[in-house]
Amino acid sequence: MKLDWKKDDKRFYQPAAEPGLIEVPAFQYFAVKGQANPDSDEFTRHVGLLYALSYAIRMSPKKNRAPAGYVEYTVFPLEGIWDISEEAKRRPKVTGAPVDRDALVFDLMIRQPSFVSPDYAAGIIEELKKKEKDPFLGGVRFESIADGSCVQMMHLGPYATEAASFARMEAFATEKGLRRLSLVHREIYLSDPRKTAAEKLRTVLRFKVG
Repeated sequence: MKLDWKKDDKRFYQPAAEPGLIEVPAFQYFAVKGQANPDSDEFTRHVGLLYALSYAIRMSPKKNRAPAGYVEYTVFPLEGIWDISEEAKRRPKVTGAPVDRDALVFDLMIRQPSFVSPDYAAGIIEELKKKEKDPFLGGVRFESIADGSCVQMMHLGPYATEAASFARMEAFATEKGLRRLSLVHREIYLSDPRKTAAEKLRTVLRFKVG
């Protein structure tokens, strides 16, 4: 039976367009950190590496090197944990000022199925290093990450309007007697911005609460 995150894990990837509480367990990811403008070539290269690794596993049966327990599946969507640089945090805050996109710090990742072991993932990384000489490959890691208690919702529309959704999420947390633990947040990209009109983009927003 084919595994499909859109159907099997709806609570994590298909939330309502209203804030809600969720407990997110540990999942395993290929991940890579960096600091760059999301419109830059550097950012695009980070994303490309994660997809190259993910599809190498997805297509491994065709090369007779599938991991033990392999089951056909749909590749998971790109995710990003976002923050700003320490230098940007020290700057005076100006209400209404646009975000300095060059100061954005990210930890991009793509979830991997449970049958992918750390050793197998390490082998896939080494194989890609033989084909690609991109220095960012040296920063790619395979690890388990648990978000724990979170508020999440589906944001509909341009990335530039996410602040309104976060405000609703923070108000919801306050109503539930919870507080946002930090300004760091997770985004899960369900739409391809290259092929989707900005007003139709679908992005899962999530932050930790306590």
